[in-house]
Amino acid sequence: MGQIGGQKSLSASTSPPMSPSTAAAPVSERLHALDALRGGALLLGIVLHAAMSFVPATPRFWFIQDTDPSLLLGLLSFTVHVFRMTTFFLMAGFFARMSFHRRGASGFVRDRLQRIGVPLVISWPILFTPMSLIAIWASHFPNGGWSRSWPPVLPNFPLTHLWFLYVLLELYVAMLLLRGAVVWLDPSGTWRAALDRGFARIMRNPLAPLLLAIPIGIAFFLDQRWINVMGVRTPDQSLITNAQAWIGFGAAFGVGWLLHRQVDLLRLLERRWLPHLLIALGLILISFVLVGVMTSAPGAPKLPFSFATLRLVSAILYAPAIWISTFAAVGLALRFMSGFSPTWRYLADASYWLYLIHMPIVMALQVALSQRDWPGLIKFAIILVVAIPPMLASYHLLVRFTFIGAVLNGRRAEKRVLPQGGIATA
Repeated sequence: MGQIGGQKSLSASTSPPMSPSTAAAPVSERLHALDALRGGALLLGIVLHAAMSFVPATPRFWFIQDTDPSLLLGLLSFTVHVFRMTTFFLMAGFFARMSFHRRGASGFVRDRLQRIGVPLVISWPILFTPMSLIAIWASHFPNGGWSRSWPPVLPNFPLTHLWFLYVLLELYVAMLLLRGAVVWLDPSGTWRAALDRGFARIMRNPLAPLLLAIPIGIAFFLDQRWINVMGVRTPDQSLITNAQAWIGFGAAFGVGWLLHRQVDLLRLLERRWLPHLLIALGLILISFVLVGVMTSAPGAPKLPFSFATLRLVSAILYAPAIWISTFAAVGLALRFMSGFSPTWRYLADASYWLYLIHMPIVMALQVALSQRDWPGLIKFAIILVVAIPPMLASYHLLVRFTFIGAVLNGRRAEKRVLPQGGIATA
């Protein structure tokens, strides 16, 4: 998660001169666009979960399925699911390296344990209890409830929406160990300089998203149970992170780390935002249509293609869609959100708290509205309108200026403002 809500600065005095691009990085300035993007990825998670009960799916995969499903909300949830977590983990890797070189190894470990480890341990029992009660409530309806054994048999464990904190801790450990080994084996920095040159060569190539998509595409294809509506399998039900999550989210974290070594490479993503966006939308729409084809009812007309062929095509399209849409999101943020905005600054600070607490609130509203004979879009809007204001109020009154905010976001520091014009002029 990088620095969640705290001061993020690029300091030339703390980062070794790995390349000319690194030396040209902005000094002691906030990259407002990336901070807003990181917060936006968390806020989109609230939108995603609010839409899940309206997704028309057979069999039901959410704890409650609304009586008025919406194909449009199905498309919305599918689209957000393609890029949201990859974008988040890319930002996490970027800000992790920034924090590491500001704080040093020991300071980084203390900071991550405070901001990631402590919230995971404390918030899980507080949130899981009402979520379980709401699921029991949902089970009284024919279209609700989930079956889950309790207590779980380890390593099975319901991490719920907090799985991303668990994976972040794993990625921090893995990156620290990997970095330590590289520094020990490469004291002169020769290998790292070669890595920077190779990574820059990949990023400058317009086909970079296709190259980055190869590992996760192979992982999709090798998983015989995978269909594209699943996306990257999230490890929300086990303490052992699955291979897809390591490959998909670990690669995004690593790309973010390497981008921080050569910040000027972000200019490429800013310049390519429009083609990335158009291609991503096309791939997502085609992939969404394939979902309907692959999950069609048994009585539907037979297609001339086998399920295995459709799954292969899905993997070939969905894997690049992940990276192209992620690059599009980064480019859009850099192009249009680089200037300092008090509103985005506030929402970015609040996003961590809102994401932590939103699930039982959204779940309760979904159950309460699930049997109402209203259009799905109206009920979806009601959920967001009813849930978000009190959550924001709780952040402002209970978190922003209290010790909870200090734990989650660090000490509030003076904000610096980037010049207008995007990352290319920052």
